[in-house]
Amino acid sequence: MDAAPEAARDTGPEAALRHTVADGVATVVIAHPAKRNAMTAAMWRALPDLLAGLAADPAVRVLVLTGAGPTFCAGADISSLRGDEDPQALSVAAEEALAAFPKPTLAAIRGFCVGGGSQLAAACDLRFAEEGASFGVTPARLGIVYPSSSTRRLVALVGPATAKYLLFSAELIDADHALRAGFLNELVPAGQLDKRVADFTRVLASRSRLTQAAAKEFADGRTDRDGYWARQAAAGGDTAEGVAAFLERRTPSFSWNWTGTSGD
Repeated sequence: MDAAPEAARDTGPEAALRHTVADGVATVVIAHPAKRNAMTAAMWRALPDLLAGLAADPAVRVLVLTGAGPTFCAGADISSLRGDEDPQALSVAAEEALAAFPKPTLAAIRGFCVGGGSQLAAACDLRFAEEGASFGVTPARLGIVYPSSSTRRLVALVGPATAKYLLFSAELIDADHALRAGFLNELVPAGQLDKRVADFTRVLASRSRLTQAAAKEFADGRTDRDGYWARQAAAGGDTAEGVAAFLERRTPSFSWNWTGTSGD
């Protein structure tokens, strides 16, 4: 988590998390244009509850996190904190809620993705960026100890050497570097990010939710739920439907949903 560049005292009424749901895709927009979409304390606090509501919505198949206008998120607006608030506690709670979201998540990134912005992007399952984006993990500029959970998540994405490079130097890297390092899944030409994200999330929304939910848990390191997922597969119809659709050369209609996946 880091302060937004050139932060002013007044956060302004426009600072908000906006969201829409359409065609199975929930889009959450970080909107604070006066400060390059820096996250205010109120926005950090609001994100876990917003995500919980979207996770429970059966109409939501995929979640996209993005920023309003030409910037993803330039960090945290520390000037918005109350005196008794711990900025790291707020950011980590939001980050963990995003990482725990049970459905596929994708960060769609333009411009600056710095500090708390990189923290949120790293908590998503996938990251697509437009050419010209910049990335940085910048607590060393303020003498802040980066949270251990955030550090581990960064290391899992880019490896220890690149994580140390970013954390030790607090230098920004360009999108080509972020792609080579493994922080990004895709880098798209300027002006094409919205179309690429829309096309890809349409693909995600058409795939088996059962496969996605199990794969997300396994990829995130959970190893105690093989039996649970075997029972889900046996009780549900996704496997039979997928095979039948393949043999009949038609688009499958998967029916499994996320209800009840929180326990074994």
